[in-house]
Amino acid sequence: MSDAALPARTPDARGPQPIEIALLASVFVVAACGLVYELTAAALSSYLLGDSVLQFSTIIGTYLFAMGVGSWLSRYFERQLPAHFLRIELLVALIGGALPAILFLANAYVPGAFRLLLYGLVMVVGTLVGLEIPLVMRILKRNIVLKNLVSQVLTFDYLGALAVSVAFPLILVPQLGMIRTGLLFGFMNAAVAVWALWLFRHELRRVGAHAVACFLALAALVGAFVGANHITTLAEDKFYQDRIVFSATSPYQRIVVTRGLLGHRLFLNGNLQFAERDEYRYHEALVHPVMAAQGAPKKVAVLGGGDGMAVREILKYPSVESVTLVELDPNMTKLFTEHETLAALNGHSLSSPKVKIVNTDAFQWLQQPGDMYDVIVVDFPDPTNFAIGKLYTNSFYALLEKRLSASGYAVIQTTSPLVARKSYWTVATTIESVGLRATPYHAHVPSFGEWGYIIASRRPYRMPDALPPGLRFLSPSTLPLMFDFPLDMARVPAEVNRLSNQILVTTYEQEWGKVMAH
Repeated sequence: MSDAALPARTPDARGPQPIEIALLASVFVVAACGLVYELTAAALSSYLLGDSVLQFSTIIGTYLFAMGVGSWLSRYFERQLPAHFLRIELLVALIGGALPAILFLANAYVPGAFRLLLYGLVMVVGTLVGLEIPLVMRILKRNIVLKNLVSQVLTFDYLGALAVSVAFPLILVPQLGMIRTGLLFGFMNAAVAVWALWLFRHELRRVGAHAVACFLALAALVGAFVGANHITTLAEDKFYQDRIVFSATSPYQRIVVTRGLLGHRLFLNGNLQFAERDEYRYHEALVHPVMAAQGAPKKVAVLGGGDGMAVREILKYPSVESVTLVELDPNMTKLFTEHETLAALNGHSLSSPKVKIVNTDAFQWLQQPGDMYDVIVVDFPDPTNFAIGKLYTNSFYALLEKRLSASGYAVIQTTSPLVARKSYWTVATTIESVGLRATPYHAHVPSFGEWGYIIASRRPYRMPDALPPGLRFLSPSTLPLMFDFPLDMARVPAEVNRLSNQILVTTYEQEWGKVMAH
């Protein structure tokens, strides 16, 4: 039976009918599912490609464009609207629900095709989602006055979007992870299809075939949900090569710890943070040049560095009375405090009574009134996106300067002066722009290559005469060599990195992008 043959019912004031309530509830679910697919695609692309602002902007823009295409195509669906709606729901459920799993696997096995697949899937899912609401409105138009129809559909659409936008970062991703979140909402889309099958069973042709399709879609999504850990393991084992001993998704990042022939390695959003075999080189070079030069530091702050390795080195100084560790992600500090093997790597430093852990944003923490520190160790990830890039701006260093004692030193890990030469000297220029002295130095860390650091202080840097006993890398005789830069790492002109321009993120992406391309 075609839609034109259905008896029209004049809208009246009898209140909403069960079928209307059911369809409006479907609008709520459809909107929630559509936004989840959009958010998972954007979040995954920012995790795997960096530059979160660029990724979110392009993914959201592409998705909205695709929805517009879908809305435009809906005009060509003239008959059997419930049947078309049911089929579209099943397609959205399968493609949208599987989107995170497909992208994870593609990144591991066919990285060269990742971007093409990413935007292709976003276009397909967006187009299908764009078809849903116009079809629902045309089905509901049989029974609801137009002015009420538009307001009710849009109300439920926006409510669904609101619910997901709050739940996605706070509940769904931390508790389920990306893959299971996508599959759960795919299941919800398929459930809407089953609902439509029941509501319109008297209108649909070949009800049995539709029922089989719904069953198969639900079974596939449930099976994938149950096996989500295997999908994640399959993708990450290929990507990281070594055996994964721990993995978790927090509201801030994907944390993965692997173990291989060369020991444990920590990855945040796929980027290596330390390797057990040579992390001592990185952390000794980060901490001891400033700690030893200060003389007798009592109060020390560490910004970032939730793995506790920098704190381990700081505690080698008997003069230290307190260490405040400011780490955004509580999952990091919990992991490296409670996981026995990982806590052993940092010498159980995070359990020391001298250490106070503050899980908050370092920028906001510096903005609040607080103590002055003899040494501040800044150990953030590289500025791969604008969220991290703000921690390398002149605004941040101006706040840092206010927390530094008159004789104090701050040290900032500052990417590779060999690979990302202009990025490195951009940080030096930015530090100097707030009235601090910038003293650059570098060290060779095999897992990273030539790596750079910059000391920020009010007074000139003084080379220490002695270092703590038992170090594996640094010595008083070799320390001065780290402050000598060869010609290919020598200073180049660079702009100040400001919150208003974040030039460092762009420069960093360009310089490291050339290396990754080769």
